[in-house]
Amino acid sequence: MSSGAVAAGLASLGLKERPEDLALRQACAAVGQSQLMALYAECFSEHGLKVAQLLLTHGDIDSRTRSENVRGTLSRLLERRNVVPIINENDSVATEELKFGDNDRLSAEVAILADAGVLLLLTSVEGLLDGKGRRLPVVENVAQVKGLARVDKGRLSVGGMISKLEAVKLAVDAGVLTVIGSGRKAGQIAAIVGGKDAGTRFLVGGTK
Repeated sequence: MSSGAVAAGLASLGLKERPEDLALRQACAAVGQSQLMALYAECFSEHGLKVAQLLLTHGDIDSRTRSENVRGTLSRLLERRNVVPIINENDSVATEELKFGDNDRLSAEVAILADAGVLLLLTSVEGLLDGKGRRLPVVENVAQVKGLARVDKGRLSVGGMISKLEAVKLAVDAGVLTVIGSGRKAGQIAAIVGGKDAGTRFLVGGTK
């Protein structure tokens, strides 16, 4: 699951900051999505991998027929072993998702749909931090740490840690181990998947 279409389209439309106008944000997304995919294609090609694009909204997950189509498409792509699905909200047409910045929730919904073993949410910090700025390695109950989520967000980002914790609860309640980790630290994904002490792990069965 990848955000970034709106941010990628800003420069092409001569903008420096994320616009408040919804239609203009959607225009940025329409321009930026192809640029985002081109970047992913270039990066993954260096490792002999191809990319596939899936643009979804919550409606695609809520509809039984459409969600089964999504599941089937993902299954076939992953069977190929050399294709990486790049999933994003369909920002150019989705109004509610784009307005509230709910890619985190959509990632949880896709993880549940795909029967994923782990959901990894990457952000600008190393995990969920306590009141003194220290990373919490393990959380057993999401409800007990909601107060630690900061409300501030990046200049080009939406959602923030609050939306990530909401996504965590959704995924963990469905039995998907979820980890919040840094998207800026090299080797973070391998460390988390390898079970090393990285990010914040939210254990299945402890969420209230």
